[in-house]
Amino acid sequence: MCTENYDLVLIKPYCREKNKTGRLKSILARSLEGYTFETINTVEEFEEYDLTNKRIIFAVSLGESGINLEWYGILKKIRKNKLCFDGSIGGIIVDGNSELYTKSFARELVLSANMAGCTFVGRPLVEGTKSLQNFNIVAKNLETDNMGAYMESGQELVKRVMTFNYTKTEAPRILMLHAGIKEISNSLILWNRVKSYLTNCEIQEISLRNGTVVDCIGCPYSQCLHFGEIGTCFYGGIISEQVYPAILQSDVLVLACPNYNDSVSANIAAFINRLTALFMTHKFYEKALFGIVVSGYSGSDIVAQQLISSLNMNKTFYLPGRFAMMETANNPGSVLEIQGIEERAADFARNILANKC
Repeated sequence: MCTENYDLVLIKPYCREKNKTGRLKSILARSLEGYTFETINTVEEFEEYDLTNKRIIFAVSLGESGINLEWYGILKKIRKNKLCFDGSIGGIIVDGNSELYTKSFARELVLSANMAGCTFVGRPLVEGTKSLQNFNIVAKNLETDNMGAYMESGQELVKRVMTFNYTKTEAPRILMLHAGIKEISNSLILWNRVKSYLTNCEIQEISLRNGTVVDCIGCPYSQCLHFGEIGTCFYGGIISEQVYPAILQSDVLVLACPNYNDSVSANIAAFINRLTALFMTHKFYEKALFGIVVSGYSGSDIVAQQLISSLNMNKTFYLPGRFAMMETANNPGSVLEIQGIEERAADFARNILANKC
């Protein structure tokens, strides 16, 4: 049990490859400068601490294989204790010795810690691949080298974790996006049960099935910025005319996402890609992200991780604790036959409101 009043807790799983941990140590020395902190290195230490209502930085060194063995022991404890991070705010620094695995590792970490109650700030991940080529643009913008950009990014992340506060409002504005057919979509049927428990709020629903939703073609930066500055996109249509204004006015974004081949549906994916134009001129750090994911067989966690990487890690929506309601149902309407579904729908609605009311 932690007894001293530290600014934050550093969860830094022990890495057996000592020669590959030096860079992470340098990043942390810069990032944590000026803060007091307690460090957790092992599963045994993790079990001893009360990690509720804390500011937490997860800092993980990955070898060439993308695996940190001590982390998997900690991960097991997190998944078995669904309350261990209640009220805590987190961010992640992942340092790799490969061009691969840092993002996939971080997505899994965030989902598991989030389902145990940890809120993650918008853009909670700072990752260093072996070459640090992922910092080319940041380094150019900061007028430094890639290692300098890595260090500054780590420092900026810790500052955001330490200063994060929930933005409360008396009547939160909730935007729900979907691309389903109401009569047969289990995701929408479940959303309607959740919605029935949402009180003292404004709810707007937009179907991405209404009209043609064209996917992003990757316009040049200057062109995308130009359209973003006037609140639209090259393709226009429902995304520009309805979704962009609704995003800007909302406090909460809810996505109803059926699992299509272990992925979000094409229209949801197109929305995420097209959001880039608006993101060029607007950041979403104070907007909360929630997801309702229903799989016919399995894989809801994969879809939830897509929402995490695209909208939390990339587009800066913050991720409230237990952001996703994940269920398994096949035949239309069968989601309502799941044992305890009504109670979970009510709990999920309360969680949405608790983050904004």
